[in-house]
Amino acid sequence: MQKLIIALTAATASAFVAPSAAAPKTQLAAVQDMEGITMPMGLFDPFGFSNGCSDEALAWYREAEIKHGRVAMAAFVGFLVNYQGYTFPANLDMSGNKFASLGTGNPLLAWDNLSEKGKWSILGFVGLLEVLGEAEKPHYTKGGKSGSHELVWYFGSKYISGKSPEDRLRSRNAEINNGRLGMLGIMSLIAASTVPGSVPFFTSDLAQYTGDVWAPF
Repeated sequence: MQKLIIALTAATASAFVAPSAAAPKTQLAAVQDMEGITMPMGLFDPFGFSNGCSDEALAWYREAEIKHGRVAMAAFVGFLVNYQGYTFPANLDMSGNKFASLGTGNPLLAWDNLSEKGKWSILGFVGLLEVLGEAEKPHYTKGGKSGSHELVWYFGSKYISGKSPEDRLRSRNAEINNGRLGMLGIMSLIAASTVPGSVPFFTSDLAQYTGDVWAPF
């Protein structure tokens, strides 16, 4: 797991270097008008990162949040799907091994069972998408739209095409908020699967041990 975290960090490190905040201060009203500022939470910034933050830095924060949210939503669904025993029916490699050979019911163990070449193929593909997305013009910190570069957002663009500006805003807000829930959700599943008792909802009555990894359900 530590190797995965290090690799993910290295693969996308260039995309998460925050632009300089030494720019004119952004007014609070402008921050509150950003997409994703919805009720009942409204503007949630307990550490005050938006105070005196430049427009470029705010766009960087929003882009990072959208990307993390999309990955978290996919991870949350993937975790549950694997836990329930579902896998892709196709072959995993040229030797004819199936995806099911990685194991089901224990998503973290399935990743561990993946070959090093398989892991680096996945990380390399994600890194390529990141590089191509960051290279798109105009950049999201220079007038472009956060989370909308065509390579990654192709199907999303088709989904919202033809919608009114109000409906587009509603869809964008829904994605951002669902992404926030996805981040909380996948972190709770990982915590509950590795540290017994870390998530009170998953009581010992519901827990079982599978190998060296604690399964919450």
